[in-house]
Formats: sequence, structure tokens, C-alpha cells
Amino acid sequence: METTTDIQKLHEREATFHNDWADAENIAEIDVIAQFEGICATENKFIVAQMGNLKGKRILDVGAGFGESSVYFALQGASVVSNDISPKMLEVAQKLAARYQVTLDYVVAPVEKLEFAEGTFDFIYCANVMHHVPTSDHELWLTNMHKYLKKGGWLITFDPLRYNPVINVYRKMATEVRTIDETPIGFEMLDVYKKYFSKVYHKEFWLCTLLLFINYYLFQGVHPNQERYWKKMYKETDKSIGGWFKILILLDHFLLSLPFINRLAWNTVIFSQK
Repeated sequence: METTTDIQKLHEREATFHNDWADAENIAEIDVIAQFEGICATENKFIVAQMGNLKGKRILDVGAGFGESSVYFALQGASVVSNDISPKMLEVAQKLAARYQVTLDYVVAPVEKLEFAEGTFDFIYCANVMHHVPTSDHELWLTNMHKYLKKGGWLITFDPLRYNPVINVYRKMATEVRTIDETPIGFEMLDVYKKYFSKVYHKEFWLCTLLLFINYYLFQGVHPNQERYWKKMYKETDKSIGGWFKILILLDHFLLSLPFINRLAWNTVIFSQK
């Protein structure tokens, strides 16, 4: 079990890692629209379709990083609070918001220490956050998210699963572009969500489509430590990979609807309603 000192050290490592990443980022290369509407934005396209009209909605973007999701939601008319553990990440988010001419609110804090009034938000969006949260803090984190939501509001998370062998090899190779504290989740996590939320459902993404990663490594010669594949993929277009990749998306849609096969997906999106 992690102690308070352990958690503090973890937060320091996470903040330092993401501050360094922010220092190295070229904001001109960040395409907010591509990350929600591009050919590889499979999770986010599904999420946005489920969320519906966002005009006037209040959204908390937890672990917002460079703020791509915060800016996108603001472009749809939502009022957005952008949160991250890294102050430099949120500095990039501020610049990105200015570039897209939207206004965001900002809170620098680890997710375990967020404080908002009860029933503040219609949606809480958390992309690739839960697998950074220590296991000992999962229930505390979920109870806080539940408290901050309005009645009927939704917590939306997506994180990597731990089962896919291709992704596990990728993670062992990509040691310089991820933190040592990341722990991909398993489906037993759904039972924790169900303890606090009245409705929980999930959908998995990326199986056959992971051939894109193999293409990056074997045919394009890009090492996982050279460029983050999960960032590189948002630069793809219909012209660059459209034909064959769209076939793989359709194949994934079928295969990942089957019991047990969905465990081999890279990511799972979890919708939880208060």
C-alpha cells in the first residue's frame, strides 16, 4: 500500500515528467480538431457522439495536458475547467486556447486533490488519467468525481487495458516517453465504478487497427522513443492511411463487440452516470 510520502513522490515525478514534455512541445503542431474528428480519433468521436450538444454545459477536463480536449469542448460552446498536475502543461493549454480564440479556466493540482462544489459539472472528461492514479487512490478519486457531477451527469474516462501483447511490447520499448508509475487497467476496475455510479457502460477500441503501430516501427522506422505513436496517429488523414485503415476500423467494430475478444483492445472508454 502506498504511503503519503509515496504518493507525494509520485506526484513530483509526474509533474516533472510532464513539465519537461511541455518544454519540448511545439504548439504549432497541435491540431485540436484532428484529435476529435480525424481518422484515428476513434475514441473521441465516439465520446462526443454520446455527449450530444455541449452548448452551455459545464465540463471538467481532468489531466488535460496540452488542453486539446478542453479547447475542443469550448469550441462546442461548453464552459470548461482545464486541470493538470503540470503547470507547464497548462501554460501550453493557455496558448492553445488563445490560438483557437476560446476561454478556459485552469486548476493545477493532482486529481486526488481537486476541490469543487458538489454538483458543479455536467461532464467530467478524463483521457488517459486513471492509469496514472495509484490503486490506493482509485476509490477516493471516483467518489470525488461523483460528488462534483450534477445529478444525471457523466464521468467519461478512457485508458489503456493491460491485456494486449502488442501494446505490452510497445510499452516496454517506449520507456522514455511514459512515466514509470503508469499501470494499465483491467476490467475488474468496472466493479469499482459500479460501486459509486448508477449506470456504467464501456466500449473498447484498437485491435486490428494496431497494425498502424507496426507500420510505424517496421516500415517507417520510427522507434517508440523517437515519437509518441499515440500522438503521431492524429497526424494521419484519409489520404495518408484512409483505405486500408477504414477497413480495419470496421473489422475492429465487429471483433470488439464479441465477449473476451474485447479484452485484447488497446483502450477502453468508460461512461459512468451519477
